[in-house]
Amino acid sequence: MNFWERDGFTISTNKGYLDIEVVFNYLNNESYWANGIPKETVTKSIENTALCFGVYKGNPKVEPAQLIGFARVISDLATFAYLADVFILEPYRGLGLSKWLISTIIEHAELQRVRRFLLATNDAHSLYSQYGFEPLESPQLFMQIARKNIYKSSTTET
Repeated sequence: MNFWERDGFTISTNKGYLDIEVVFNYLNNESYWANGIPKETVTKSIENTALCFGVYKGNPKVEPAQLIGFARVISDLATFAYLADVFILEPYRGLGLSKWLISTIIEHAELQRVRRFLLATNDAHSLYSQYGFEPLESPQLFMQIARKNIYKSSTTET
C-alpha cells in the first residue's frame, strides 16, 4: 500500500481505509456518469479494481481521517489502464487536491509501463491534458457497448 502526505491531507491506495458510503453517495447522487448506481455495484467495482486512490483529510494510518476524494484505475498493471470515478468533494475543491491526485496516479510505479491509459470526461479536459492525456489519435479504432440508463430501476418501465 502506498501513502503520500501533504498539508494535512493523505492519498492512500489501501482499500481498507475507503469509506464506501462516501464513494457511493458521490457516485449515486452527484456524479453525471454513475447517477443511480447501486451500492453493491460500487462495492464490487472497488473490490475488483487494481488500484484505488483515496484522498483523506488527515492520515488514516494514525487517526480517523475523512475520505474527501477518490479515483480508481482499472488495469492489468502491464498493458492497459482506465482512470475512472475521479472526484474531490465540493468543500475541498480549489485546494489543488485533484491535481495532486492525478499526478500521484500518473506517477505510480505500477502504471509506468502501461501502453494505453484511457479516461472519459465531460468537463475536465484541461485538468487531464496537464498530465499527458489527449484526444484519441484514431477514435475510429475504438468501439463500445454503452448500456445507457443501466442504473435506472427496471420497475419504472411499462
